[in-house]
Parts: sequence; C-alpha cells; structure tokens
Amino acid sequence: MDKRRLTRILARADRRDLASLSADIRKMHRPVIVKAPEKTLVMVKMREPVKQSLFYLGEVLVCEASVELDGARGSAVLMGDDAEKTLDMAIIDAAINKGVFDGADRLLALEKEQEDRLMRENALHLKTMVNFESMDREAPNDLNAFKKA
Repeated sequence: MDKRRLTRILARADRRDLASLSADIRKMHRPVIVKAPEKTLVMVKMREPVKQSLFYLGEVLVCEASVELDGARGSAVLMGDDAEKTLDMAIIDAAINKGVFDGADRLLALEKEQEDRLMRENALHLKTMVNFESMDREAPNDLNAFKKA
C-alpha cells in the first residue's frame, strides 16, 4: 500500500480504530517518541487554475508527531489538534516501515467503510443538486410575455 493511500485511510479513520491498531503494536514493540505530538501552523499552497500559478491560501492548524520503532521511523501530520490520533498514526507508520504491521486487513476494511460512507454522503448531495438545463426549458422563450405582464 502506498503512503498516500495509507495516510488517507488513517486520517479519515476514527480515533478508536487507530488506538486499537496502535495498542496491538505497543503490545509487541516499544515505540520511542522522537517528537511528541505538538500543534503547529502550515501554509496551504494552491494552484490558480487559469494561469497555473502557485499562491498561498492561508495557514492551517496541524498536529505532528514522530516515533521510532526498533530502528524504523514513523511520522504523522494531521489537520487539527488531535494529539492522540496523530501519535497513533505515527506508531502505525513506524510499524509499516519496519515491516511488522499485521493489520493490513483492518486498514482495508476501514477504507471500505470510508468509501461507503462517502458514497452515501454524495448520494444525499446529489438529491439536492439543481439541474439548470431543465430550468432553461421551463423558462418562457418569448420575452414579450414579460413585457405584457
């Protein structure tokens, strides 16, 4: 599993699920906290769509942590200020980097739940979407109808 996909799953996961995965790792290994979870600000860079130029949208609060697990490093950066979840993400990352993580099936199940929830939310939004094309057909074609009124 690539890092981008892993990070997306972990960031969207519930704190309790990550705490459970992290607890399983802590039973077998002793993670050493290299950088305790702390809040910081990060600049958000965006690309302007017309000229494709980069600009800074603003700052966002993030929490970052770094751990070492039997010589392998793991780190996590999470938007918001959830220090416990960030630390659990870093421990899971270190276990994956070390090759001792055995919860891949649980991560895949979490990803499936997240995708299902996103599909349900998108379906709710689609119900409220306005089709402007159909509104054009309902509008009177003759502007004189407005002048008479």
